[in-house]
Amino acid sequence: MARQSLSGKVVVVTGGAQGIGAATAAALRRRGCRLVLGDLDRIRAEKTAGELGPDVVASPLDVTDTAAFTAFLDDVERTIGPIDVLINNAGIMPLAPLDEEDDAATRRLLEINVHAVVHGTREAVKRMKPRGRGHIVNVASMAGKSGFPGAATYCATKHAVVGLSEAVRLELRGTGVEVSCVMPAVVRTELASGLGEARFIKSVGPDDVAAAIVDALERPKFDVFVPKSLDLTGRITRLFPRAFGEWLVRALGGDQLLASAAHSPERAEYEGRAARSAPSSVPPGGSV
Repeated sequence: MARQSLSGKVVVVTGGAQGIGAATAAALRRRGCRLVLGDLDRIRAEKTAGELGPDVVASPLDVTDTAAFTAFLDDVERTIGPIDVLINNAGIMPLAPLDEEDDAATRRLLEINVHAVVHGTREAVKRMKPRGRGHIVNVASMAGKSGFPGAATYCATKHAVVGLSEAVRLELRGTGVEVSCVMPAVVRTELASGLGEARFIKSVGPDDVAAAIVDALERPKFDVFVPKSLDLTGRITRLFPRAFGEWLVRALGGDQLLASAAHSPERAEYEGRAARSAPSSVPPGGSV
């Protein structure tokens, strides 16, 4: 399939101030896209936009405020043009065993990682479907395909994003609107601070995820694994009985990948900011 040009496309990136969002914005800027970065951290978003170019727009965005999210998208279309691509990237990852996770953390995870993605996807469909074109990119995680101790609710939210994306893709078949679901491994951003390395899971940088997103936009595809080997690893694991698969994950240290970081000093600053935030005031994030 020939690559589609992205030049001149209007692209909105939520959580665009740093991490995966900022790296993706930079990669798309090099393709000639017209970018709008939405982020709760307005100062950092404006700094990122300024580094990318004078025509890159940064706007404050609380994705948990659905009315404000809709108004934000309305403003983009009124001032810049119809949105060609929406990248639902904003997310958080507080870590704790489920019996230690307080209800406020659970609600934050569901509001930001699930409800906001559902709302953003729905708004994109309403705008793109009548035009017969557009592309929705939902950033999930390899945690949307597997379960990891120490991050039960986070895994649940990413499973939700994968399921949402799969269903909406089928609903949009034949409309001209594409859907991509991005499933990275551990991404070396602030959100992954304190995480170690598992022998079978290779960590990646935000630029790696950005490159995969650009490729999926230029040559539309649904499943976007970063690194690509995650897809093969998952397929092989599912060929064996569950007991063997779980033993293999334990033998390779995958069961401690997130659990061991839950109380690590290296995560203290991120966890503290996440714990102090309400659904309407959260730190920006990426994905793992």
